[in-house]
Amino acid sequence: MLTDRASGILLHITSLPGTYGVGDVGPQARRFVDFLAAAGQRYWQVLPVHPTQDGAGHSPYSSTSAHAGNELLISPEDLVAEGLLGESHIRPWRRQAGESQAHYDWAQAAKRECCAVVQDRLHRRLLPAFEAEFQDFCRTQRGWLDDFALFSAAKNHFGPRRSWRYWPEEIRLRQPRALQWMRQELALAIEREKLGQCLFFRQWRRLQARCRAKEVALMGDVPIYVDYESADVWSHPEYFKLDATLRPPVVAGVPPDYFSATGQRWGNPVYDWRKLCQDGFHWWVDRLEGELQLCDVLRLDHFRGFSACWEVPVEHETAENGSWVHVPGEALFALLQEHWGRLPLVAEDLGYITDEVRHLKQRFDLPGMALLVFAFDGDPQNAFLPEHHDPNLVVYTGTHDTNTVRGWYEEEITAEQRSQLRRHLGHAPAASHVAQDLVRLALESRARTAILPLQDVLGLGSEARMNVPAAPEGNWIWRTSSEALHEDVAAWLAEVTAASGR
Repeated sequence: MLTDRASGILLHITSLPGTYGVGDVGPQARRFVDFLAAAGQRYWQVLPVHPTQDGAGHSPYSSTSAHAGNELLISPEDLVAEGLLGESHIRPWRRQAGESQAHYDWAQAAKRECCAVVQDRLHRRLLPAFEAEFQDFCRTQRGWLDDFALFSAAKNHFGPRRSWRYWPEEIRLRQPRALQWMRQELALAIEREKLGQCLFFRQWRRLQARCRAKEVALMGDVPIYVDYESADVWSHPEYFKLDATLRPPVVAGVPPDYFSATGQRWGNPVYDWRKLCQDGFHWWVDRLEGELQLCDVLRLDHFRGFSACWEVPVEHETAENGSWVHVPGEALFALLQEHWGRLPLVAEDLGYITDEVRHLKQRFDLPGMALLVFAFDGDPQNAFLPEHHDPNLVVYTGTHDTNTVRGWYEEEITAEQRSQLRRHLGHAPAASHVAQDLVRLALESRARTAILPLQDVLGLGSEARMNVPAAPEGNWIWRTSSEALHEDVAAWLAEVTAASGR
């Protein structure tokens, strides 16, 4: 992976078309794989696919588990096709086709009801073949599944909006007798959580099979941190910097940068890397091996954090007054290299990067990232300009955190940047075609891998932006339509991809 000259498209699963609130891993996902193959693309990059939370706007970077799959991505249509549900079970949840925004509340209710009906049918012995499959799944995945299912069931029992740190002390501290009582008291709810996971992974394997058949590799995305309100922190508090009451005295973030003048205070607990190192990085190895069961290549979000992390005192409301703390990333990656050989990883090395970070990336031959929307700032030495690209690089027109190319050109670009872009292209691009121009630049780059957000392939404006960092609302809701993925788009992209030698 990442050794041949190739390209792909960035599109999160929830942004797919469909009629059940959000995009899922069902028929529309498989059709998108067919579109990628027809367009000459070798990669499909997705955002994290783990469980999201209402209180975090369903950000894929704020999850209740680093191992579990997101139930919202289960396909009701595939549940019917697989004989687990009848058409009458999903009909009430069908929405109008062609919606341009995600409806998470609707999708959440629909998927939970679908899982509840499957559980009921399981108990009535109507699904004997699936019953054996479900029991096998619970047995093989118990290393993470038992804690996740108990945490999720307890979260609903004590109140979804109530932090686990306010649970009864014996549950919060995971005293064995209290946990055993909870397992008995919440047995049906725990089974229900496990069932949802079984259905997700079952359908994900079907999507993977389509990708393999079409020679499309899945590129996953691994947030460096996990959420405090997660099964990971509750079940393994020893691996995080927490005080005697299991509260974090410091939280993660980044100092002021391009995205925010006051930095970004993410609020995640930071790792106790000393303890992780003492335990042979077992937690991280398990986590990344689990991710590689889902995807072929992994983008490591905030790679900077594997060299040093920005720790912000928990009482501070912004990330301006934090401090960098060393992280033994080199020891972790050396261990992974010993396990895997060549590391199937991409380093998200955007923002302020030090010599130590560059050394870490080069030591393990990890490709970094370049964004064309950051290239044209008037500086002829800007590393993101195509003439400075290295072959061991993944070039993007933009990412989920930036505006679309058209939105950037129409709303954010300065006169100086516009002039530099015009000189670079050899013509003054029209707003309606500037995304196509930058798509060509990305594909023609010396970088071995080029990833294009679907919004830029389609030439969409800021209305299609996926995320505005630090904005509290309106993120993660954009969806494409079936009509947008037509043959002419695939043919054009295949043509310019082949012309670039990819």
